[in-house]
Amino acid sequence: MAINRSNIAKELLPGLNAIFGVEYGDVNDEQLSLFDVENSDRSFEEEVLFTGFGSAPTKSEGSAVQFDTAQESYTARYNHETVALAFSVTEEAMEDNLYDTFSKVRSRGLARAMANTKQVKAADIFNNGFAAGDFAIGDGEAFFSAAHPTIAAGTQSNLAAAADLSEAAMETILTNIQLIQDDRGILIGAGAKSLHIPPALQFTAEKILMSPGTTTGTFAKNDINAIRSMGAVPGGYFVNRRFTDTNGYFVKTDVPNGAKMFVRTPLQTKMEEDFDTGNLRFKARERYSFGVSDWRGYFGSTGA
Repeated sequence: MAINRSNIAKELLPGLNAIFGVEYGDVNDEQLSLFDVENSDRSFEEEVLFTGFGSAPTKSEGSAVQFDTAQESYTARYNHETVALAFSVTEEAMEDNLYDTFSKVRSRGLARAMANTKQVKAADIFNNGFAAGDFAIGDGEAFFSAAHPTIAAGTQSNLAAAADLSEAAMETILTNIQLIQDDRGILIGAGAKSLHIPPALQFTAEKILMSPGTTTGTFAKNDINAIRSMGAVPGGYFVNRRFTDTNGYFVKTDVPNGAKMFVRTPLQTKMEEDFDTGNLRFKARERYSFGVSDWRGYFGSTGA
């Protein structure tokens, strides 16, 4: 249904001071701190985990060298979704609009709607990250699981303890990140990059990462904040307003190919006139996908 003059009666009258409702501040591009972004030229993308080789054995004099076989493990698939929204305006409404607001105000509202959908889809990878089933990643487990299968290293975990965000909880996660192994049981030298939190935890995160002294020790003994002094979380913290669990938090590691966003078609906008009615139609459209290739890219906790 097209926007007609009855929908915008006030905009047809003189003396209107302001139109509000679409001029709010934007909370866009929060996905950029969570996902590595790549372009795609296909209808979907697949990434395969390569297991690598095990530790090299000692070769005794005169003996034959031992052969190892690297193999493929699980496959991560990214199915691009088309996201689109449109609105139309009658010819009469355009003619009688005294404030020339349609092309500007409505277009900004359309852009905000498209951006919000993208941010919600991005955050949902983490909001649903503790559930398997429909939300499982390529290895069949939840994004954050204590039972990620490997070829030769048993099961591994990126599921942090269900504890409130604190220095102690962060220290445990930071230690476990350094102990991540590949599928053949070899340490990969991983480290933390950044902390990702809902708004409710921003003040706690600021204290943990930025206080020169510990938030839990004895100040009289001049205990230092080891996380800050060691630079253990060099990227600091990021607040994501679309995280739905007010207690949950996530630590991004420096392991490549973790959480990814593929852009198949960047945001496109079009405007055209319908010959029969004279209505103007505005449309926005883009194609993209979010997902996880290597679970080692993040550790997550639901909080207490």
